[in-house]
Amino acid sequence: MFEKEIELATAQFRALMEEQLARQNRMEAGAVAKDYTKKDKIIVGVCGGDGIGPILMREAKRLMEALLADELQSGRIELREIEGLTIENRLACGQAVPTETLNAIKSCDVLLKGPTTTPKGGTMESANVALRRELDLYANVRPVSVPEEGIDWIFYRENTEGEYVLGSRGVELPGKLAMDFKVTTDAGTRRIARAAFEYAKNNGKTNVAIVTKANIMKKTDGKFTAICHEVAADYPEIEAEDWYIDIMTANLVNESIRSRFQVFVLPNLYGDIITDEAAQIQGGVGTAGSANIGDEYAMFEAIHGSAPRMIEEGIGEYANPSSLFKAVEMMLRHIAMPQKADQLARAMAKCTEIEKKVVVTGTREGATCRKFADYVLENI
Repeated sequence: MFEKEIELATAQFRALMEEQLARQNRMEAGAVAKDYTKKDKIIVGVCGGDGIGPILMREAKRLMEALLADELQSGRIELREIEGLTIENRLACGQAVPTETLNAIKSCDVLLKGPTTTPKGGTMESANVALRRELDLYANVRPVSVPEEGIDWIFYRENTEGEYVLGSRGVELPGKLAMDFKVTTDAGTRRIARAAFEYAKNNGKTNVAIVTKANIMKKTDGKFTAICHEVAADYPEIEAEDWYIDIMTANLVNESIRSRFQVFVLPNLYGDIITDEAAQIQGGVGTAGSANIGDEYAMFEAIHGSAPRMIEEGIGEYANPSSLFKAVEMMLRHIAMPQKADQLARAMAKCTEIEKKVVVTGTREGATCRKFADYVLENI
């Protein structure tokens, strides 16, 4: 019984192993990171996505047009609209990222992206997962700051492996069991660990928390932990600490110790979950931006979803654009425009931490997305 299914699953697993080994070998070959200071023209792809995404992107685009007016006029920066990443088009094409859309994205240097909807069930994977793989965006970087509580965290989440890389390609024996796969490669772990420790070194940080569940996931998380410590040996001035993901989720809400943490490096799934918790401590997922960094491409986005409930209730215009505005700031730093990024950061701090004259609540009782954007623009 089930012998044929087991044979098919075994053949599928072999194919997956060969595919992932080839990916590991490509990563080992390495790549040279793009130097934006030497580029005559930088193309920024702009993609609204689904749900509240186009509403937020409309205001983020206004923000960029104000901040980058001179660069846009001179042609140093181009904002290029990317079409075709809506859930309707993806379902019609049967692709997480339609080929034509992916080619358009690859014609850009960086992508500013609104949230996209992932279908429940079925086999279509998340557009984000597909983009991270296709563009090799291996580092998901998410900063969280609550100055009055001494919180200044930055999370380096491995972005192309773990449970996500094969998340839609598991095996199932109908009525009996289902299995998904988790992948950890040496090269993939080494480069995210290096990114985290380099950030710590370059920004005066003295502690990196390596967060896994290596006591249970001994092969994958065990490898992740071991390689992180190998990398840490090159940074003797930085303390590397091991933490399990379950206790770290508790540590982040423990006011007596949470301010001691600085930099986190962790596998894909744990990073996905814990950065939402961290964003909630900061003020909600609507306040946190996210960078997805590779050597050739980079993608910047809000960390929250497309909020279909808000659209259904007719309150999409009341969505908070702060997360996407933070993503714009991170994008500006990535393309070597720190002064522009600082200008935006100062305006956002004034609007959200100091004056707070216009407050977005996500309800009709709060300000609209546009009104908040106007407030930020007034302070730039």
